[in-house]
Amino acid sequence: MNNLENKPSKNSLEAMRKFSEAYAQRTGTFFCIDSSVTAVVVEGLAKHKDKYGAPLCPCRHYNNKEAEVQATYWNCPCVPMRERKECHCMLFLLPNNEFAGDNQFISSETLLSAIEGSVA
Repeated sequence: MNNLENKPSKNSLEAMRKFSEAYAQRTGTFFCIDSSVTAVVVEGLAKHKDKYGAPLCPCRHYNNKEAEVQATYWNCPCVPMRERKECHCMLFLLPNNEFAGDNQFISSETLLSAIEGSVA
């Protein structure tokens, strides 16, 4: 697989970065202390937004992603996050979570650097 073909658009990546920051602030949650976790999840949301038109949770397995997007249950913020503040992806963490950092922001530069650093 060509890695360049699997990259999200800059517009979707920036949209998901801004969404994540706004949602963390609105819900009183924080990003993972390891910014590479945040970056990978935001990148996955952006890829799904490009491919399926919605930010389907990138951390789960789906037999049919198109059907899951239509069902909306796992579209970010997913139902468990909206109802119980439970984020399987570790993108939105409650302050008392041992993996929660103290950031509700991730710069475009940090995001891109972490994504580029994860490329094999």
